[in-house]
Amino acid sequence: MAKLTQTEEEILLSEAAKGFLAKSAPVSRLREMRDGGSRSDPELWQEMAAAGWAGVLVPEAAEGSDMGHAAAHVLAREMGRNLTVSPFLSTAVMAATLLRQLQDDASRDKLKQIAAGGLTYALALDENSKFSPESVGLSAEKRGNGYVLNGKKRFVVDGCEADRILVLANSADGLCLFDLANQAKGLEREVLAMIDSRDAADLVFDAVEVSGDALLGKAGAGYDLLKPALEAGQAALAAETTGLSEAAFALTTGYLKERKQFGITIGSFQALQHRAAHLWCEIELTHSAVLNAGRILDESPEEAALAVSVAKARASDTAQKSVQEGVQMHGGIGMTDAFDMGFYMKRARVAAEWLGDYGYHAGRVAQLRGF
Repeated sequence: MAKLTQTEEEILLSEAAKGFLAKSAPVSRLREMRDGGSRSDPELWQEMAAAGWAGVLVPEAAEGSDMGHAAAHVLAREMGRNLTVSPFLSTAVMAATLLRQLQDDASRDKLKQIAAGGLTYALALDENSKFSPESVGLSAEKRGNGYVLNGKKRFVVDGCEADRILVLANSADGLCLFDLANQAKGLEREVLAMIDSRDAADLVFDAVEVSGDALLGKAGAGYDLLKPALEAGQAALAAETTGLSEAAFALTTGYLKERKQFGITIGSFQALQHRAAHLWCEIELTHSAVLNAGRILDESPEEAALAVSVAKARASDTAQKSVQEGVQMHGGIGMTDAFDMGFYMKRARVAAEWLGDYGYHAGRVAQLRGF
């Protein structure tokens, strides 16, 4: 049974991350970026890399800090509290988890660049309105020593600003995973106007030629290679979403203690106390689910699928409850752009869809439990 409380080291890491993000990436920074039309924060990413965050899952042999998934979740949770804009999930978690499986010089060099903050990634997976990574229509036609890619990928998070793209495509041999430059000839980006003001794009592949070196692993084994990276990303996203829920809850309870109605603070109303207490319990249960997923990913990653889907499903549901209660308990001010609650609601909605929504993961839990 995994330990469902934070270790002393994790508490210290959380406190350090909280202090760093409060100074370098408060929610007001996201507001400034949105108002200025910016979708990324490269300066902040360099600061994170200098602190060892970009290399949290990069082996020490590749100059990473290799702190493990549970530590990555601590960082992601604190980023969720501040709605921090960074390529952390796509690059430091998913790309690093994928590349560290490959025992070759090219992958080790890429891992070194990730840890140093010099290389970022996006994952191009979705092709339909819902997450279904194994339903791949984008084609990879063998041509000489390389391939030609044709098709479209939707909702590619970090798809505009990332240096490289990991693409799952369908070939005559089965699903193949490719690593290609974001500026490849024939690759076009359609910028998405996301409600959470962050970087995302649809990618169109029009006869994109890639060399045989772009193929990761063996032809036909692309999804097997991708699966551990997906589970790592889903668990880390659950951690980030849990931090979001906690921050929205803190905003709400702070408001309940200050707002007066008929000369009485509304936090003294029993009905609101009951709702707040219920939400607190939901957040604590979700935090435990995330801790469990992190422990299993570190100790027995091949057995983590159930724990990861439980964490992602719970985190999505809890965040939705947290932001909805926050808006309702704030009343009219909760719907205004001048107040931060709207930013949390928008981010919660996007996070719920990325890498599988509640329905996807609830179905996965049922399947893994034999139902």
